[in-house]
Amino acid sequence: MGTPRQHVTRTTLGRDTCLNLLRRAEYARVLISVRCLPAALPARIEVLDDQQLLLASTEEAVAVAAARGEVLSVQIDGLEDDGATWSVIASGLASTVEGPDSLSEALARALSHGAILVGLPLSVVAGERVS
Repeated sequence: MGTPRQHVTRTTLGRDTCLNLLRRAEYARVLISVRCLPAALPARIEVLDDQQLLLASTEEAVAVAAARGEVLSVQIDGLEDDGATWSVIASGLASTVEGPDSLSEALARALSHGAILVGLPLSVVAGERVS
């Protein structure tokens, strides 16, 4: 006959858990509309504080969206040792920003290679764990 289907458990992650996962991530996907089509573009990220995310991107579409003050979303996900997966998404009105006095080495390196720095207020942060 076939293998019985396993039960899937979905758990909503709280804001603090989502922020901790964002703090551990070095890379993310910027979710954006490019020429009316959805795109997921890579970026380096750093949580500045509980209210602000910085991202460095060389993608022109991200720079244009930030200059216009458009809504951007950033997504990260992971796989745990027990096979569970998780996903976190953060959204807010993007803006181009000047770098704070101290940036992570990864963000500073990205800026030295032509990336722009985008600020994203953590207006909406949501996450889910699936096991």
